[in-house]
Amino acid sequence: MKSSNPVLSRLGQAAEQQRTAGQGYAEPYPTTPGLAAPPVARAMTIDDVVVKTVILLGITAISAIAAWNIIPDAYLGAAWIGAAIVGLVLGLVISFSRMANPTLVVVYAVVEGVFVGMVSKTFESFYNGIVLQAVVATFGVFALMAVLYTSRVIRSSPRFRKIMIGAIGGLFMVMLINLVLSLFGVHTGLRGGGALSIGFSLVCIVVAALSFVLDFDQIEQGVRMGLPQRYSWTCAFGILVGLIWLYLEILQLLSYLQGGSRN
Repeated sequence: MKSSNPVLSRLGQAAEQQRTAGQGYAEPYPTTPGLAAPPVARAMTIDDVVVKTVILLGITAISAIAAWNIIPDAYLGAAWIGAAIVGLVLGLVISFSRMANPTLVVVYAVVEGVFVGMVSKTFESFYNGIVLQAVVATFGVFALMAVLYTSRVIRSSPRFRKIMIGAIGGLFMVMLINLVLSLFGVHTGLRGGGALSIGFSLVCIVVAALSFVLDFDQIEQGVRMGLPQRYSWTCAFGILVGLIWLYLEILQLLSYLQGGSRN
């Protein structure tokens, strides 16, 4: 099973490798004659993923609130740019690691909290109440996608996954190109606050919301295949990444609808 999130896609790969090798899902360990084998690692459950996700969201929120209140406005821009770069590096390291390191994932949540806090403070300084609106909308969309998935209104099929992976990859390429062009003074209008910006943000929000279907399916498959409990950190990390992306896009859209203009 593959997901739009490279972290969660590793769950299915690991499960398939272990199943093919006939090893079950215990951690590999050296055997010594006469010594009892270590206990088999407990399998991951949905509750494990929920608990880890709540923990990471709590850490991100606390970090965001702390950054909002502690970091002076004079350093606001430098703080969110620095946090964005560090968060990107940490995210890539976690994404391409064989297993999620809980400490590294927690550090990522703290760094992303600083980034989200600084970006949110910037938007709130121009549009009073926009942050609360974006938070409510983000969790509302997430809850809706969870209900649609559990009720099987939306399913993750091979064709659906291929389309979503292509859409997500395409969107990030467009955003990267737009960012590079903006550094050279070329503005495409994707983040300028006009009709094109609103349309682009709507597309991003829809794709971000639908990506949760892939993540939910990957988590469900991991639980069904009996992956070790430690993978719940990987799943929680993937959900956190999706929520942050969705929140930022909703924040952008709300600013456009309130007459904002951002390049």
